[in-house]
Amino acid sequence: MESIPETTLEALIARYEVLLFDAYGVLVTSGGPLPGPAPLLTHLNRLGKPYYLLTNDASKLPSSAARHYQSYGLPLTAERIITSGDLLSEYFATHQLSGARCAVLGPEDSAQFVVQAGGQVVPPTASFEALIIGDESGFPFLETVDAAFSSLCHQLDRQHPVHLILPNPDIIYPTPNQGFGMASGSVALMFEAALQARYPERTDLQFVRLGKPYAAIFAAALRRSGTPNMLMFGDQMATDIRGARDFGLDAVLVGTGVSDDIPAATPDHLRPTYRLRSLVSTSLESLK
Repeated sequence: MESIPETTLEALIARYEVLLFDAYGVLVTSGGPLPGPAPLLTHLNRLGKPYYLLTNDASKLPSSAARHYQSYGLPLTAERIITSGDLLSEYFATHQLSGARCAVLGPEDSAQFVVQAGGQVVPPTASFEALIIGDESGFPFLETVDAAFSSLCHQLDRQHPVHLILPNPDIIYPTPNQGFGMASGSVALMFEAALQARYPERTDLQFVRLGKPYAAIFAAALRRSGTPNMLMFGDQMATDIRGARDFGLDAVLVGTGVSDDIPAATPDHLRPTYRLRSLVSTSLESLK
């Protein structure tokens, strides 16, 4: 098995037409910006180099996300942000869910993604045709989860089908001081385990996962960029790197987030193309 070469930002900027960046663990943590991305994005803006933030975060609309990242000093605009929440519109159109009653776990922007997709947001205590886990925060956790699970079981008991939708499949995310937090994918796993306990004969009670590593978000980036000559910068082997490689893109594993090591059992076609310790692995002088 060949070793993964380390490279430089300058070489990658010159080699690829479009750059794709994960957010948490690459540009920021939940506590603030990482060193390096602000001067890098400023440099890319000066060059006129196309790039996009490709994020599983479904808790912020692109406009809200842009304001959030700008408060960290990152020169990102909403037009450069592609989120897993955006994928709900395509899912709703494909499954004819316009006007569907939807229970949403997450903050207000998670609900707004559902509204923009054509759904009608209802309380988790109500009957619903779709349950969307938009985020693990923004609501009273235990009370809301218990209410949503109870309503879901009541509807399944009445043989009413319910769409289970998870825009963000991330299990964990990096927090300051080398810590980790549980992401919305962990909440979905909890629901799935509870459903398996309640309905042991059913194998269909699984959430549909939309974000990385699944193809839909990379297809959205391809439509936006107009070229397959894209490079993904990510910190998670299971989502960023696997998703990009499965889609046929090259990928860089950045060592500032969740996955610092590459498991030995990783197949060659899913291994990162390059490694970078961080986005400050080249001197800032060379980016001016």
